[in-house]
Amino acid sequence: MAVPFRRADRVGDLIRRELSRLLLREIKDPRLSQVIVTAVQVSSDLRHARVFFTAGTGGTDHAAELKGLQAAAGFLRGHLGRSLRLRYAPELAFEVDDSVDRSLHIAALLKQVAPPEEPGE
Repeated sequence: MAVPFRRADRVGDLIRRELSRLLLREIKDPRLSQVIVTAVQVSSDLRHARVFFTAGTGGTDHAAELKGLQAAAGFLRGHLGRSLRLRYAPELAFEVDDSVDRSLHIAALLKQVAPPEEPGE
């Protein structure tokens, strides 16, 4: 039997898409020009959302992007409330998503450990 999706999962996906659109088209802050929203986890009562992001700049220090997102949180929350038509616009909490950096690090380690390929194979 298929596992039904929770409403919070569906709303989280909608929030992720809408935040990505807002960051691309509405926000003019240069700190946020390379921000990519990777995931959104919404509480079961839909009042709180944890937004995970990474920056396309490739660095490990995302303090400037985090401050920019925190400064724009009210604007983003207002737009989410109007566009998604939820009873309550969720409170946004931003967190750096380091899963991409971790996966690149693991791939580099595996490449170091892998035996060299011999020519002709």
